[in-house]
Amino acid sequence: MSQDARSVFVTGAGGGLGTAVCQRFASEGWTVFAADLKPPPATDQIVPIEVDVTDSDSVEAAMAQVDAQSPDGLDALVAMAGLMSVGALAEMPDDKLQRVVNVNVMGTHRVVRAGFERLRKKTGRVILISSETGWQTTMPFNGAYAMTKHAVESYGDALRRELAMLGMKVSIVQPGPFRTNMTESIGKEFKSATITGSPFEKLGAKFGPTAAKEHGKAHDPAILAQVIYDAATNARPKVRYPIKNDPTRSMLSKLPTVVVDKLLAQLLR
Repeated sequence: MSQDARSVFVTGAGGGLGTAVCQRFASEGWTVFAADLKPPPATDQIVPIEVDVTDSDSVEAAMAQVDAQSPDGLDALVAMAGLMSVGALAEMPDDKLQRVVNVNVMGTHRVVRAGFERLRKKTGRVILISSETGWQTTMPFNGAYAMTKHAVESYGDALRRELAMLGMKVSIVQPGPFRTNMTESIGKEFKSATITGSPFEKLGAKFGPTAAKEHGKAHDPAILAQVIYDAATNARPKVRYPIKNDPTRSMLSKLPTVVVDKLLAQLLR
């Protein structure tokens, strides 16, 4: 990959993780197209772009801004835009589930599709942000978020094998808990998702405080930013980058499903 005039398009750039990623690339002299509903401020290396990944026209307009400043194309695209959603699937409103799918899955696809020709010009790379939940067994009340990350994993596999025909590389990053507004607000998310009188009300009240402790265990976003930068620049990037995955959940995912189900049944009683 050329060391001159390198450029990267990053979605979800206005959040804690996205900001750290943008700063890491900018520190190495890359032109960073930092895209979000509320993008970060402009700097010498960071170009803020307002974008809604649920709107194809908005994504295309964002890429038109890239063309104006980087007509030779993109060296990398990092699809970080994501939305957390918790709650019992059996009671989850259609629009709530559709929203998280639209952002996490379809939003990823819209950005990749729109950026494809720009990336192809420079044999650029695609870096997809999944989650540890993308490979782990799905826990109660996390179904909506986990299903989207499982979908990103499958999407990434197909995309990687297709783009390999063009000499382009695709990596999937699987972060554990990192300090973001998402981890900070998870306790509130559980409270708002709990329906009074629901058969899951007591369980939601039990899971909420436990999930809220994630923020205290969360890691420095700079660690994840370095991994993403490595995926964009290493001559032989990995297919998957698991980073700071939770040991307990990882262990549970390696046990037989029937064993995990029995353990959870005992816990939930």
